[in-house]
Amino acid sequence: MTLDLSSLKKAVNSLEKAITVANTQISGIVNTDHEEVIRAGVIQNFEFTYELCWKFMKRWLENNVSGESVDGVSRKELFRLAAESRLIDDVEAWFKYHEARNETTHTYDGKIAETVYKTAISFIKDAKIVLERLEAKND
Repeated sequence: MTLDLSSLKKAVNSLEKAITVANTQISGIVNTDHEEVIRAGVIQNFEFTYELCWKFMKRWLENNVSGESVDGVSRKELFRLAAESRLIDDVEAWFKYHEARNETTHTYDGKIAETVYKTAISFIKDAKIVLERLEAKND
């Protein structure tokens, strides 16, 4: 079954745009309301893109590996299965993205927000890889 990846493409593109804007508008520590809003936008795009990435990984695995082997597995096991199917390379990085996603409920804390923001910047590379691999294997 072919997956409609258009929402994932839009999310990855939106995150990439948000990071590009942030790179031109934020130099170092967030000091202004303007910079804080930009950082919050990157974090929000990260949340949404991360959620779509793992959900599309799961759908692809259900359709192409085995629905039973994916149903009810933990997120860590899902990432391991995705790595076995060559959808992702670095399982440990995806564990960190998952932890950062869980921290986004605490972005009112400046230190946590900064950590999640930095994670979002490193995440974009892996999100693009997932999208590329899903597109290549989408038949």
